[in-house]
Amino acid sequence: MMPLPHIQITKTPAQPRGLHARSKKMMTLFLLFLFSFAALAALLTLFLDPLQFYHKSSWYTPVFSQEERYQNPGLAKNYAYDNIIIGTSMTENFLPSQVDKNLGGTTMKLSMEGSTVDEHYKIAKLALETGKVKQVLWGLDYFSLKLETTKAAKEFPDYLYDGKLWTDYKYWFNSSVYKQFWRSLKSSISGESGKNLEYLNNWNHVVKFGRQYVTKAYLKASDNEIYFGHNEENIDQLKAHFNTYILPLLKEYPDVKFYFYYPPYSVMRQVAWYSDNPLRFSNQLVMRKWMYEQFRQFDNVSLYDFQAESKWTFNLDLYKDLSHHSEEVNSWIAEAIGEKNPDYLVTDDNIGEFNNRLQSQAESAVTNLSGNLYQSSVQFGGVQLGYTTRLIQGDKELWLTAKDLGPALGAKVEWDGASKTVKLTSGGHSIAMTVGSSEALVDGNSTVLEAAPLLVGGKALIPLAFTAEQLGWEVTTDKKGTWIRYSLTP
Repeated sequence: MMPLPHIQITKTPAQPRGLHARSKKMMTLFLLFLFSFAALAALLTLFLDPLQFYHKSSWYTPVFSQEERYQNPGLAKNYAYDNIIIGTSMTENFLPSQVDKNLGGTTMKLSMEGSTVDEHYKIAKLALETGKVKQVLWGLDYFSLKLETTKAAKEFPDYLYDGKLWTDYKYWFNSSVYKQFWRSLKSSISGESGKNLEYLNNWNHVVKFGRQYVTKAYLKASDNEIYFGHNEENIDQLKAHFNTYILPLLKEYPDVKFYFYYPPYSVMRQVAWYSDNPLRFSNQLVMRKWMYEQFRQFDNVSLYDFQAESKWTFNLDLYKDLSHHSEEVNSWIAEAIGEKNPDYLVTDDNIGEFNNRLQSQAESAVTNLSGNLYQSSVQFGGVQLGYTTRLIQGDKELWLTAKDLGPALGAKVEWDGASKTVKLTSGGHSIAMTVGSSEALVDGNSTVLEAAPLLVGGKALIPLAFTAEQLGWEVTTDKKGTWIRYSLTP
C-alpha cells in the first residue's frame, strides 16, 4: 500500500476587523460629504438664483441672460406684468413701454429667437398659469408652425417649464448659472447697469438696415429655398401643430385677450418663396386663411395682417435681410393693433383680399442690384407670363431666367456649364450670352449688351426685351413710375 501524498494547507490570514470597519466608515463619510456638497450647491443656487427662476432678486442687480429659453421662465414667474409678447426674433424689437402705451397695462416680452410653435406654447402656458396675463401679443410666423428638429428639442430646457421641483437639478448643478451670477456681481461692483427689460434682446441698434443688405440676401436665397422646398411639412402637419399648441390656450383662457398678427417680411422674402419655394408660398396662403377661420370662432381673439402693407414691405431700408425689420415697424404694429385699425384687422370680408394682394405683390415685385424696388408684368399675346427669379438691370430693363423666358418665346435653350454660356435658338435666329460678359453673339454677330448676364441661385438671368426682339418678337414697353409693363407679340 502506497503512502498518501503530503498535502500542505496554508491559511490566508483574515483581514483585521478594524480595517474593514474603517473602509466602511470612510465610504459613509465620503457619501455624506458628497450629499452635503450637492445639497449646499443646490441651496447656493436657490439663494443666488442668477436666472431669478425661484424669486426676483432683491439684494443684487441681475444681468439678464440673453439665452431667452433659459431666462424667460424666471421673468414669466416672478415679475409683474399683465401683457406678454410671444414670438420669434420678429418680435424682439418691440419696446414694452410702446406696447403699454397702445394696449394698456404692463408688458413682458417673452420672445425667443428662432423659436417654433411648441416653444411658444411652453412659455405662453407658463405665463398664463400665473394668472397675471390679461393680453397676449403673438407674432405668428408661418415658418414657426414647423417643429424643432429632434436635436434642438433635446437641447430645450424643459425642466424650467414643467413645474416639477425634482427636475430642477439641471439648474442647481449648472456651472453656467454661476458665471451668470459673477457677471451680475461684477456689473454691480463696477457700477454698470445690466440691460434693462425695455431693451432686453432688442437687436435694433446692433445691426445695419438697408436695401443693399436685402438685395444681397435675395440673390443668395434661391439655393436655400430650393432646399427648404424639399423639406416642407405638409398642410395637415401644420394644422395639427396649430391645433396642439395654439388652439388649447384660446379655449383654456377665454378671459385673456389674444392679439395675433402676421409679421410684415420684406416683399422680397415673398418673391423668394414664390420663385424658389412655391410650396411654402402656397402653403402660407392656405394657412393664413385657415388659421383665421379657427380664430374667428373665439370672441377673445383678433387677427391682424401686415404682410401686404406695401408702405412697409416695399421700403427695403427698413430691413436688415429678407425678413427682419426695424424697431420702427414694431412700433407701427403696436399702434395699429391698439387702434384696432380696420386696414389690418382681418375679417370675413377681407381675408381673400389680403391673400390676393400678397400673391400679386410676390408675382410682380422686382429689385435691381442697388436695392431699388419696382413692379413688373409681362404679357404674351394678352396672356400673363408667370416667372420666378427676376432682376432689373440697366435702364429699368427686366431680366428673367433663360428657363422661364426661353419656352415663352418658343425657343430652344442650351446651357454650357463649362463656359457658363446660354444659347437660345428659334425661327432661324440664335443668341449666345455668357455670364459675366456684356458681349453677346446674335446670329453669329457680336453685340454689346446693356449689362452682363449673371447667375442667381444657379439660374442664368438674361434680358427680356433684347432677347425677344432678336428672336423676332415685337416688344412694347410701358415704364411709368415704379411699374414696368411688357407686351410681346410674335
